[in-house]
Amino acid sequence: MAIKEKLKKILVEELNLEDMTAEEIEDSTPLFGEGLGLDSLDAVELVVLIQKHFGIEIQDMEEGREAFESIETLAGFIDERLQG
Repeated sequence: MAIKEKLKKILVEELNLEDMTAEEIEDSTPLFGEGLGLDSLDAVELVVLIQKHFGIEIQDMEEGREAFESIETLAGFIDERLQG
């Protein structure tokens, strides 16, 4: 499964995004604010989920802020870390 699809599935299932399916989430949709509407509590949970599912630690808030812009940026961040 591609990283983007896996992320979408994780978001819907683990963050309990009601009334939304993974297929409905666009790669460029913002994760926070008017996009998916995630909040700071979701951000903390997302950090844990990224470590659990991909084995990648997000070191600080600045790194997380850049990575968490959209599915596309988060997938790029994960892919970059996995390539080492």
